[in-house]
Amino acid sequence: MTRSRSIAGRVAIVTGAGSGMGRATALLFAAEGAMVAVVDRDFVAAKAVAAECGAGARAYALDVADGDAIPRVAAQIAEDFGRIDILVNNAGVSSFAALDAPDYEDVWHRALGVMLTAHQRMVRACLPWLRQSDAGRIVNIASTEGLGATPGDTPYVAAKSGVVGLTRGLAVDLGCDGITVNCICPGPIRTAMTDGVAEDHKAIFARRRTALGRYGTPEEVAHVTLSLVLPAASYITGAVIPVDGGLMARNA
Repeated sequence: MTRSRSIAGRVAIVTGAGSGMGRATALLFAAEGAMVAVVDRDFVAAKAVAAECGAGARAYALDVADGDAIPRVAAQIAEDFGRIDILVNNAGVSSFAALDAPDYEDVWHRALGVMLTAHQRMVRACLPWLRQSDAGRIVNIASTEGLGATPGDTPYVAAKSGVVGLTRGLAVDLGCDGITVNCICPGPIRTAMTDGVAEDHKAIFARRRTALGRYGTPEEVAHVTLSLVLPAASYITGAVIPVDGGLMARNA
């Protein structure tokens, strides 16, 4: 059976789409003919990205840490577009904190709330419509920090490791519905989270740690996301895919 390699006419939700990898994903999906729900807690940024995407996109304000708001926004998106075919859980926050830092507990709860609990809440809120799709697709954005660890980063590492496990569990639970669930683990990518790293430090890190010797771009992550949400990607589920320039492959 031939399966389509097009997402034209599909409805996709992208969280954290106001900047970085989320923005790149929303723009790419729109360019491929999808109708995109651009979701971000910064509504001004979401509206700007939706405008870039074109007439098939709409902006929605949502802090994914607000569990009560998630079902309302998902239902509104389904009402506005008539369907939901694709969910990309991309929203994230920087969560560095030393174990003995006075605000560690706050950082911990925020990290897990935004980057793990919100993922399952988004999935459950969208599930009735994903089940109606003939090619339901979920992509969770984790991190190479979910496959290894950087010192002083335990809240982020715990959250992203949880996303890897959640992805596998969801893939098993939703396989009977024909919904695929996969996970992308970006490595060093040029986003707002890495803007504070000096360029010379970026260059040194990339040469020492990655096979390709450079930082990646949000667009490079977005293209992998696109490949996982195609109707043709029907036998890929539970996969955890590093998009890291070979960081995890390199020993030294």
